[in-house]
Amino acid sequence: MSAAPLRIGLVGAGRIAQTYAEALGRSTEARLLAVADVREEAARSLAESCGARGFASHREMLAALPLDAAIVCTPPATHPAVCRDLIAAGLHVLCEKPFAILLDDARAMVDAARRASVRITMASKFRYVADVVRARSIIAAGTLGTVVLFENAFTAFVDMRERWNADRSVGGGGVLIDNGTHSLDLARYLLGPLSHLQVVEGARTQGLQVEETVHVLLRSAAGAIGHIDLSWSIAKAQDTYVAVYGTAGSLLVGWKASRYRLVGSAEWVELGRGYDKVLAFVDQIGNFARAVRGEEELRVGEEDAIASVAAMVAAYRALAEGRLVAVGGEGAAP
Repeated sequence: MSAAPLRIGLVGAGRIAQTYAEALGRSTEARLLAVADVREEAARSLAESCGARGFASHREMLAALPLDAAIVCTPPATHPAVCRDLIAAGLHVLCEKPFAILLDDARAMVDAARRASVRITMASKFRYVADVVRARSIIAAGTLGTVVLFENAFTAFVDMRERWNADRSVGGGGVLIDNGTHSLDLARYLLGPLSHLQVVEGARTQGLQVEETVHVLLRSAAGAIGHIDLSWSIAKAQDTYVAVYGTAGSLLVGWKASRYRLVGSAEWVELGRGYDKVLAFVDQIGNFARAVRGEEELRVGEEDAIASVAAMVAAYRALAEGRLVAVGGEGAAP
């Protein structure tokens, strides 16, 4: 007999929560029972569309329903307090990125989960994209030889003037923490631990109080270098969002197709057929459910969540100081 689906509560009813609701509707391993949001009307609207119950707060949700786990989709500044309440109620937690703004908060969240004997993980959707998973296997197998260069770009024009993501007190910063959390986790996933970062800010064309365009330079502990472009104010016309170059070949991960080619060959080998956001979320939920049941390991472990926050703390230090900064706990002393 198959295991019963995990009973899930969704905390937050914004854009990302709507994607989770769609993914949960397609999942065979988890079932959405409740949605909680301080905007009660938004919570009830999303819940009703999914056959779930809506609540004005996560505490009301916890008091009303027996749940196994929760997915936290609230703004980053609220993650520590919300996760603390969920953990205290005995729930397993899948927390949206960034896991936390402060490193001490990230460690406290992990410690609380350990003491309560529940699982906690950071959402990182690109680790569940089939093309990215295959790319990691190819790199790990040495097919590309020694990896020399990593490239990534997440850029699109989005008017951020009225969105909480551009409020430092709520989101922790600007595009660097918002999109860059994905970028640095992708780099860690494909290259291994990061040792150093440098960040340069571009023009603030939207007049925001936070960075809206940045260029990130990185070095991995294994010696690879990389660069990342992040922006809410430009849209680079690129079919690929990750490129990895090694001494024996090159690999491109794209939105609609992915491929690699070995040195000396004129032929590209198809790696996959691109990015499916909802499918990545379905796979992420599946991994979370199976990890809760003890059937497999979390693809984003506790150490990955803490390392993600450590890398972002180093990135903002690099931006503020205008120099190359070591990433604490990632292959170099802070």
